[in-house]
Amino acid sequence: MIISRAFIREVLQTTAAVTIILFSVFLVIRLVGFLGAAAEGDIAMDSIFLLLLLKMISYLDVIIPLVAYISIILVMGRWIRDNELTVISACGIGMTLFLRPLFILCLVLSTLLGTLSLYLSPLSAEIGIGIEHLYRTRSDVTGIIPGKFTETRGGQGVYFVESHDRRSDTFSDIFVYSAGKDDSVVTASTGFKEVDESTGNEFLVLRNGSQYQGNPGESSYRVTDFNTYAIRLDSHSARGPALPAKARPTARLLAEGHAHAVSELHWRFSKILVLPVLLLFALCFSSITYRKGRFPNMLPALLVYFCYTNLLGVALALMRREAVPVQAPLWTVHAIFLLLALYMFRRRVLNLRLLPGLPAR
Repeated sequence: MIISRAFIREVLQTTAAVTIILFSVFLVIRLVGFLGAAAEGDIAMDSIFLLLLLKMISYLDVIIPLVAYISIILVMGRWIRDNELTVISACGIGMTLFLRPLFILCLVLSTLLGTLSLYLSPLSAEIGIGIEHLYRTRSDVTGIIPGKFTETRGGQGVYFVESHDRRSDTFSDIFVYSAGKDDSVVTASTGFKEVDESTGNEFLVLRNGSQYQGNPGESSYRVTDFNTYAIRLDSHSARGPALPAKARPTARLLAEGHAHAVSELHWRFSKILVLPVLLLFALCFSSITYRKGRFPNMLPALLVYFCYTNLLGVALALMRREAVPVQAPLWTVHAIFLLLALYMFRRRVLNLRLLPGLPAR
């Protein structure tokens, strides 16, 4: 039917536009955070955009229901403003007409949402955690940027390298400060990294330099010239990071079976069920009786969304604390809001107020 096709087309176009706007805000906020982490040496500068992409994927299963919800309200609001919904009603076509295109939208978006929630989101979280762990467990010297002072991750020293020859993997004009009982300053003309095959320890081998040892403010200090000097780099365990529940594959959660894994599993399925409930609410807040202002129904619609999602968050927290049975809280919240949406939609079809006692609009 023409109306159904037009409804689906406009909702998808609006969804794409709203998604771009939300992601633009998201990218700016996350980019600032990642740049700060890179400046502090927590992540590599060249991995920022990959981490941004992974974060976007991991948040899609939360953003899609909100975007679809807002898009339907915006589309129906425009149809109300342009009297298109009035004409449709005058032709004897009620709100039940929109259930079929709504079902099609829900089916398509739920498939995408299920793929994201059950597979892509945990996978992207796992890859992102792995990248950050890999950078943090590399030796201190890997984070050095030629021409800039770089603090070690333990905060007990500073490196400075004038230049780095990538072909020979050697550093030139090196300065190393190490804090301790006796502060140490080492300067060298060249240096390179070397791994001791017997122990697996990584060293920064310096050539043709000097070491200065002493405490600031004291006149006594020692100067040692050397041809070769090795500094053991602070490397951490090469074991993989301990993955939180949100980054574990769904199959692994099914196999684990403990309370925390089960709560995460229920949460992933819960994020899929949010979509049809919200889409039904979107139709409830669309009526030709809303004529004051451009989108006066947006405020109660957003109020319902925030109540719904916040109650789900509270239920998830209770589940993870094992304060209640694992299955009860999330599905109770879904059941309450689903019944409320069905009740309000029935009243909308009958051209009644959304809830008894509300003022007429």
